[in-house]
Amino acid sequence: MGKGKVIGIISIKGGVGKTTTVSALAHALANDFNKEVLVIDCNFAAPNLGLHLGYVKPEITIHDVLSDNVKADQAIHTSSHGFHVIAGSLLGEEVDPLKLKNKIKHLKKDYDFILLDSSNNLDDQLLGVMNTADELLCIATPDYPTLSCTMRAIKLSSNHGTPIKGLILNKVRNKNFELGIDEIEDCAGCNIVAMLPDATNVLRALAETTPITAFSKNAEVSQEFKKLAATLVGERHKDTRIKSILKNALRRHPHKIDINRGILREEYR
Repeated sequence: MGKGKVIGIISIKGGVGKTTTVSALAHALANDFNKEVLVIDCNFAAPNLGLHLGYVKPEITIHDVLSDNVKADQAIHTSSHGFHVIAGSLLGEEVDPLKLKNKIKHLKKDYDFILLDSSNNLDDQLLGVMNTADELLCIATPDYPTLSCTMRAIKLSSNHGTPIKGLILNKVRNKNFELGIDEIEDCAGCNIVAMLPDATNVLRALAETTPITAFSKNAEVSQEFKKLAATLVGERHKDTRIKSILKNALRRHPHKIDINRGILREEYR
């Protein structure tokens, strides 16, 4: 297996869906595209990736790794959803996030993708993810407060030298009070590569500690995650749902986000 790619999933605003995105994207990459995937909870102060996946009290965590108690290999758990997990400790001691890169760099040879679930705090936790990741995806929602935070995150990543490959626009309701795609891209200076509808099934999946892409495979939000996963592996996801086929047949021009994904997909081929 070749050298894997480390992708940080970031935002400096809470509640936008970073952890949901990490678990769903990992599931899609592993199950729809047969990739070896590891997810790591890098929200060291308030970890909840493990809770999303059913790990309430994991024996060994990323906190143990950063505290020099164990090697990263010993903290890896095998999820029933087809990928590997390094969870965080809910009551873990304070750690140095800037040690993360050196602690996990040897794992890149074992995985196609390592996804980092970041903190939403503008501190060393976020810098640790930026320092470790090869590239970033930034989560946003279509409102002014989140756009402001998104612009700050993009500026910080630019100053740090870690590229943001695209924005993931989450919790979209398609209402006229929401910010539009063009407005968000113009302000952020970054292309939107996925647009996730606000879906009750996401909350139901969380209650079942299951990635939405496993809980409701044919839901619109799951298909969007699969399209993004396909883009990251340089492929095109085939949505075989009848309504999607008809919708695409009636569309005269490709959607802006499909164009953005096409541009990004070419980078990974």
